[in-house]
Amino acid sequence: MKKFAQTKRTTLKRLPKRGVYDRELINAILDEGFICHVGFVVESQPFVIPTGYARVDEQLLIHGSQASRMLRSLAQGIDVCVTVTLLDALVLARSAFHHSINYRSVVIFGQATVVTEREAKLAALRALSEHMIPGRWDEVRRPSEQELKATSVLALPLLEASAKVRTGPPIDDEEDYQLSVWAGLVPLRLQAGDPIADPRLPQGIAVPNYARDYQRSRPRD
Repeated sequence: MKKFAQTKRTTLKRLPKRGVYDRELINAILDEGFICHVGFVVESQPFVIPTGYARVDEQLLIHGSQASRMLRSLAQGIDVCVTVTLLDALVLARSAFHHSINYRSVVIFGQATVVTEREAKLAALRALSEHMIPGRWDEVRRPSEQELKATSVLALPLLEASAKVRTGPPIDDEEDYQLSVWAGLVPLRLQAGDPIADPRLPQGIAVPNYARDYQRSRPRD
């Protein structure tokens, strides 16, 4: 399906015109980000935990320590809410009230399952690594059996999701357009700095291209 079906949980209540259910756009947002916030409730206590993720086809892969309360809780099949947000620009209006932010965000609801089969787990960890820094997995040591046992991977089906997007210039009250105040956008971009070698790195090991030229693309306003 090209669009996610709107549900009671994914239908926007505030500014519904910013709601987007297009699967291609939602996938693009997920593919650009790599940190999500996972919300869940355990024994009536709410938690929101940031963690890394990767999208593979129609599921979101979330990983962490076997000892993580979040992963142990989600593995029991409880409801989860995952959010991803990308910031694109500060929106500076002529009035303080109308300042805003251009952003692209995704909210996903569902229940996650544990990835237990060894090869599937390795494939998931490779996907997580390649999502964050493509090309790295083929150069590094693979996880040992002990490391695999100490790591949990959960798969969350992308069945119930929506995006919310703000783009464009500030929207002021009509009378404020005559004010002598600068208004417009301050674009924001996640930009990598120059790689810094590990102090214990032997001489002669060159910085790989994927580290030297690292970037994550996004559309301009």
